[in-house]
Amino acid sequence: MIINHNIAALNTHRQMGSAQSAQMDSMEKLSSGLRINSAKDDAAGLTISEKMRGQIRGLEQASTNAQDSISLIQTAEGALNETQDILQRMRELAVQSSNDTYTDDDRKEIQEEVNELSKEISRIGNDTEFNTKKLSDGSFKATFQIGANQGQSLNLEINDMRGNALNITGVTEVTAGGAAPMAGTLTKASTDGTTQTANTIIDGSYTISEGAPGTLNLVDSNGATVATSSNGTTFTGGGTDTGGTPTQATEDLVFGSALTAGATVQVSASGATVSATPPVTLTNDKLEAGEYSVTSDGGTGFNLLASNGDTIGTSANGTTFVNADSETILTSSVALTAGTEFKVGGIDVSTRENAGAAITTINNAINTVSSERSKLGANQNRLDHTINNLNTSSENITAAESRIRDVDYTEAA
Repeated sequence: MIINHNIAALNTHRQMGSAQSAQMDSMEKLSSGLRINSAKDDAAGLTISEKMRGQIRGLEQASTNAQDSISLIQTAEGALNETQDILQRMRELAVQSSNDTYTDDDRKEIQEEVNELSKEISRIGNDTEFNTKKLSDGSFKATFQIGANQGQSLNLEINDMRGNALNITGVTEVTAGGAAPMAGTLTKASTDGTTQTANTIIDGSYTISEGAPGTLNLVDSNGATVATSSNGTTFTGGGTDTGGTPTQATEDLVFGSALTAGATVQVSASGATVSATPPVTLTNDKLEAGEYSVTSDGGTGFNLLASNGDTIGTSANGTTFVNADSETILTSSVALTAGTEFKVGGIDVSTRENAGAAITTINNAINTVSSERSKLGANQNRLDHTINNLNTSSENITAAESRIRDVDYTEAA
């Protein structure tokens, strides 16, 4: 007779506990569908499975990354497609302007369309974006993560596809302001009663033009030359002395600095007020087609503004403007004044000769855009294959991870 211990009952209790624990494990596996629910189920298997899970999720995200990259490339390539269509139209206009059946006025209208088309190419380059990233202004450099691990990436750079980079901007025209006027003095011819002199420089507007070799002419509004100069500072006119001793036989128009052909002269107040405005020649280095203005920086320098009001350049002297990278973007032959406005147009097709040269330039631009589109297309095709490979790898690793971690229902039951 056993009084203190019931071995049979203890054995039964132990067996029931083991059965209950096994049943709980089976229920957990059957309900979750997983053979490994915690590290105790299979410590080594859990480690391997988790590593595979990380790989799978990385591959799936890399596939998504590649798809997003394709969308970006398609956006850029679509913009270049439109740019190329515009270039084809510009080439067509250049061919048209090369034909001498058109007048100068006809070519002026053709030039206006070319100018507007050039503006649109620059606008497309400036405004084309993907997720706020600019794509075609030369600033885009990206690394696409197309693998589950570090270093599995694709680098892409999109070149500047704006008008200036394609060399299709050219015509620059000052529309307001320009150089600061230069003061001058006019000494009129005089007579002593017997000398006959004629004052031909009267109140009005004049232009400076090339005369005989080494000379400049002062030309009135009727196209008549009223005075000449050999040095650009003193212009002499007036009648011919026929006798006597006049105090001033000629008219002298004098300036402190030499003028050049293209300058304009204004005489007023019966000759008491004289001013000359030098011609302005602008050299465009990096400006896109569009409208620009010069303003004061509040001190002695100047700012260069785009049509949207953004400051794109600065100058200490009004002649050389630089951008934020200290690159020269515009040079003027004379110091520009605050209030100057000018526009940059498209490639010059205003003459038959220039239009012929423009055809070659536009051909080069078309080839440049085609090359960039080909590069983008090649990268898109590469990413298509990348996605296929990533999806295949993810599928196969998922199958391997499933064999380690997923439950066999027949065994678990």
